[in-house]
Amino acid sequence: MGWGTGFSSDALFTGCVNSTVNELYKPVNTIFGQFALSFVTMIQAPNTALQASENNPSDRPVTEDDRWRQTHLGRLLGHAMRRFDERVLHLMAGNEGVPLALANLASRDQISAAHVHITRHLGLKGSRLTDLARAAGMSKQAMGDLVDQCTAWGLVQREPDPLDARARRVVFTPVGLAWLQAFKDAVAQAEAEFREAVGKDVATVVALGLEAYAH
Repeated sequence: MGWGTGFSSDALFTGCVNSTVNELYKPVNTIFGQFALSFVTMIQAPNTALQASENNPSDRPVTEDDRWRQTHLGRLLGHAMRRFDERVLHLMAGNEGVPLALANLASRDQISAAHVHITRHLGLKGSRLTDLARAAGMSKQAMGDLVDQCTAWGLVQREPDPLDARARRVVFTPVGLAWLQAFKDAVAQAEAEFREAVGKDVATVVALGLEAYAH
C-alpha cells in the first residue's frame, strides 16, 4: 500500500499540514502525538534556521536537561519503525497463507526485522546480491548471510543471471511469494492500525512528510 502516491508535491504537503496542524496538537501527550508534532515542526522550519542551529550550538550544558535524547525525531522514528516491523512480523506469523514452519519461526522471533529487508527489497524478477544490499543499506556480506538463512528456510534461491553468465540472482521461491503476500497483508493492517491510533489526518501528514523527507 502506497501512502503518498500522487501526493508528493510540496504545495499539497504544505496545504495538508496547514489544514491539520490543529489536530496535531491534540495528542501531544502520546508518543504518536510527539512524533507527529516534532516531524511537522522540523518540516516547516526554514533550511536557513536549521543551518544556523548547526553552526551555533546551544551554550547550555548538555547535562542540564537531557530529555531531548528521549524525544528527538530520530529516536521517535526509530521506535516507530521497530514497533511497526514487530507488528508486521506478528501478523505474518498468524497468516494462514504462511507455511507452518515459517510461522513458527516468526512466532519464536527467529525471523527478525532484518529478514524483512529481503521481503521489502527483493525484486519480483530477482535481484543481484549487490543491488539487494544497496537497496537495504547493508553490506554485501551481511545481506549474503540473510540470503543464506532465507535460502535455508525455502524463501529464496540463487540462480544464474540471464543477463550475465558470471553472475547469480536471488529470486523468490513459491513459498517466498506466499511470504511476500503475507507481508503485503500485514503491512496493510499495520498501516490501518496506525491511522486508527493517531487519526486519519495526522497519519496522512506523517506519511506525506516522511515521503518528502526520505527523498
